[in-house]
Amino acid sequence: MTSDPETLAAYGTQAQNYAAMTDSLKGDKHLAIFIAALPKGARVLDLGCGPGRAAGQMADHGLKVDALDAVPEMVAMAAVHPGVAARQGTFHDIAGTDLYDGIWANFSLLHAPRADMPGHLAALKTALKPGGLFHIGVKTGTGAARDKLGRHYTYYTQGELRGLLSAAGLAPHDSWTGRDRGLAGQMDDWVVIHAHG
Repeated sequence: MTSDPETLAAYGTQAQNYAAMTDSLKGDKHLAIFIAALPKGARVLDLGCGPGRAAGQMADHGLKVDALDAVPEMVAMAAVHPGVAARQGTFHDIAGTDLYDGIWANFSLLHAPRADMPGHLAALKTALKPGGLFHIGVKTGTGAARDKLGRHYTYYTQGELRGLLSAAGLAPHDSWTGRDRGLAGQMDDWVVIHAHG
């Protein structure tokens, strides 16, 4: 997760509301595709896990889940899910080599400054086992801005994101786009991309 104080404070304040919002997303097709692509017992990282909805579902399907978030309120909620090892940390705490069969970075890395994204992706590629599956979701657009809750976002075009993944040594393939209403109440365009290490 980001280390931006205003973004972290917003998530801390909105933790219960965010948990309620993500609870209604139990039919997430991208998560189902991610889980189905991994072998039973695979080790995965949920990066920016929030209240742990996705991490809990992964654990329910027999995956070994490490969950990381920089917001203590989110870590506490994620840790309640059976089989989820949740800890507090930021994107800068990603370390290790060939640790994970899959990494789920679902609308978390968009909080990092653009200049930091190549380094974060490189660290995640190193932590991913060869051939492992990487999932990333971001809001699409250009530039960077704060929403009305104070959260900092960096926006990417799909082409830009694919280029960054390739530059980090990942091989992007399937992608999906859409438009949804987020926690701040505004409609946002997004892209999800799956890539292999």
